[in-house]
Amino acid sequence: MRWHKGAVGWAAILVLGLVGQISPASAQTFDSYRCADGTHFILTFYPNDKRAFLQIDGHAVTLKKALTVSGRRYSGSGVSLVMTATGALIRHVRRPVTACELS
Repeated sequence: MRWHKGAVGWAAILVLGLVGQISPASAQTFDSYRCADGTHFILTFYPNDKRAFLQIDGHAVTLKKALTVSGRRYSGSGVSLVMTATGALIRHVRRPVTACELS
């Protein structure tokens, strides 16, 4: 019975160690944007992930990187985001495209 307590202790340490490694990595960038139409969103990129993570209108949206000739374009769940040298362009929920800048 003694070995059982030791095994349980080691298993707990192993699980806690794995949970620490599985938890989300720190964001490479975490930016807040304000748009011309009053929209506000938070954009996050994680290291080694080609997706963009967006918090807009109280909803979390994951955007996949889309093929583009210039700039970086992401889309998903009715949201299109184009990163430009001066800020971003966003279109969501059937609203027109609007220009956004870091706030």
